[in-house]
Amino acid sequence: MASFKVFNKKVRFSTKDAISYVDLTDKVVEIAGLSGIQNGVVHVFAPHATGVLILTENDYALLEDIKFFLEKLVPKNRNYSHPSNAHAHLRSMLLPPDKTLPVVDGQVAFGTWQSLLYIETDVSPRERTIIIQVMGE
Repeated sequence: MASFKVFNKKVRFSTKDAISYVDLTDKVVEIAGLSGIQNGVVHVFAPHATGVLILTENDYALLEDIKFFLEKLVPKNRNYSHPSNAHAHLRSMLLPPDKTLPVVDGQVAFGTWQSLLYIETDVSPRERTIIIQVMGE
């Protein structure tokens, strides 16, 4: 009988500037493999008020479209009550800080063109941490 396990790992990285992307796909696959879990889920969480995770195609043109979309919905240069980075907080409210993916036969089940990307929405480069938790048997 298989037993239920939980495997946790923190990953640290630096971002470049507002609406910049960090591809986390390979790191998630690596950590899921290290967990030894064959069937279950991998949950990725970004514990930051101005950072989000998206599951999409890692294509330069598409990422530029996403940047334009966020800038159009929540412009940087408006009169907000919160000082300096209200737009970053508002942008991060539109997308989730976490994603959950299935682990099937020891492999993270990404779609054909899917990558897991962190989006920095804050005003300057930051040191960031994500928590990757793999659960299953």
